[in-house]
Amino acid sequence: MSYYPLTSIPDYYGIDALLTEEHKLIRQSVRDWVESFVMPNIDQAAQNHTDLPNLMKELGKIGALGPYIPEEYGGSGLDQISYGLIMQELERGDSAVRSAASVQSSLVMFPINEFGSEEQKRKYLPKLASGEMIGSFGLTEPNHGSDPSSMETYFKDIGDHYLLNGAKMWITNSPLCDIAVVWAKNEEGKVQGLIVERGMEGFTTPETHNKWSLRASKTGELVFTDVKVPKENLLPNVTGLKGPLSCLNSARYGISWGVIGAAIDCYCTAVQYSKERKQFGKPIGSYQLQQKKLAEFLTEITKAQLLCLQLGNLKNDHKASPAQISMAKRNNVKMAIDIARESRQILGGMGIMGEFPMMRHAANLESVITYEGTHDVHLLITGLDITGINAF
Repeated sequence: MSYYPLTSIPDYYGIDALLTEEHKLIRQSVRDWVESFVMPNIDQAAQNHTDLPNLMKELGKIGALGPYIPEEYGGSGLDQISYGLIMQELERGDSAVRSAASVQSSLVMFPINEFGSEEQKRKYLPKLASGEMIGSFGLTEPNHGSDPSSMETYFKDIGDHYLLNGAKMWITNSPLCDIAVVWAKNEEGKVQGLIVERGMEGFTTPETHNKWSLRASKTGELVFTDVKVPKENLLPNVTGLKGPLSCLNSARYGISWGVIGAAIDCYCTAVQYSKERKQFGKPIGSYQLQQKKLAEFLTEITKAQLLCLQLGNLKNDHKASPAQISMAKRNNVKMAIDIARESRQILGGMGIMGEFPMMRHAANLESVITYEGTHDVHLLITGLDITGINAF
């Protein structure tokens, strides 16, 4: 038996009836691309710790980069449910693929569109949307992950430019990026965003090696040593942590959809395997313990789908709160990693092989459950919303 991708997506509660024809067309087009471009190559890329060639330009061709950005700046002007469905299909291929699109869309294009000048929008967004230009997002630091308010990266006003110093860590696309949206403190200690371009003297992007997770994605650092940043590269329309946190809200929303795709890939593979694999004279899917696992997988996937659909409706109406987005990110990533681990057991020893996706998804999701708000931090965000008491 060998693994082959399944085109059927579980829809136990008839959620498709709540989607528009455009939503379904977008989902299908991304699904087709994932089947043809990602699935045949992703195991080798993950095994060899290499990224998929020309990934960003390929994502640009299918409209997966900044799909909700207005058309005048190179985006497709799509709604938030469309964005979520795109993320779902990309992560069914691999979390590294969704991460690349998510960072470009929510952490680079989003802040430029929301907080940038008209000149910045026209200079950067069309090239980012096409994948001609690759972006990264600098918030997390070596000493400050869950506590961005304590960041040490800073910049000074030197008259005709800013001087930037500091370092950021665990940065997706860092070794490949053409620009980085970097959050740093000004001389008054207030957080602001700067667009740093590759080639600026003192700006380096060392790669992070020896990862067991997101192996088909380039990760690295952003290091700034007396980097001269032109004043026109400051994002002019936001000050304070509201800037980077609003970016994270957009990215966390995309993650909450994306991980459903990883869970679906594991679920569909487990169902297929349970029907074909025979032990003691009959398919293992005929045994109660295996049916229990499959029934629980489908239940959790369905709950996650409903959670994301309503969250998407709230996002479209500009009513989704950061705490609601936190809940979906935390719940859905935990759901996906549990399904990846349990579905691996259904396949027994075969579950560790590259021909099947479980171990790859499980390893990737170890990063996803940590980045952009750890599982525990998101619990505290919900706790704060419930009680009004800050437990951080």
